[in-house]
Amino acid sequence: MTLALDSAAQDLLFHAAHTANSFTDEPVTEEQMQAVYDLIKMAPTAFNQSPLRVVLVRSAEARERLVPHMAEGNQAKTAAAPLVAILAADNEFHEELPVLFPHFPQAKDVFFGERPVRERSAELNATLQAGYFLLGIRAAGLAAGPMTGFDHAGVQKEFLDDDHTPLMIVNIGKPGADAFYPRSPRLSFDQAVTTV
Repeated sequence: MTLALDSAAQDLLFHAAHTANSFTDEPVTEEQMQAVYDLIKMAPTAFNQSPLRVVLVRSAEARERLVPHMAEGNQAKTAAAPLVAILAADNEFHEELPVLFPHFPQAKDVFFGERPVRERSAELNATLQAGYFLLGIRAAGLAAGPMTGFDHAGVQKEFLDDDHTPLMIVNIGKPGADAFYPRSPRLSFDQAVTTV
């Protein structure tokens, strides 16, 4: 079957794209990141809740605060990446629902009045948006190195607050020499999909 997305775009986003482990020193600009966000914000979330929050770690001082919270194997590449993003879920996303979901502004209280419900929905939908974020990075011609190997409580205390839960940290830039490991196998359609 022919997909609507042409083969070059499929390669950019999926087939030829890998998790990057090293980068050149070419900077990633604020304009590039705004273009990425303006693209990915249009992708769907439940109730249009859009709970993803992004902290761009640009300054040397902020990088020095972040790196010790990374797992040992992630420290050097996080220190060296042109840009690092902390992706977090906003557990108070419901405060924006009267604007983001105007045809049912009561959703704020009807569905998300209880904190545990909000936290579960925020984590699920912000993680969904994190996937969009990685594709947006690739769509900008950049490479991403997403990581979950870090001290979540430490990163939350250092960069966020009690209403924001860190999900992953993403190194961003142009891929450097030997940036990619060989492609690992993937499950086949028949292994992953069941028809009933």
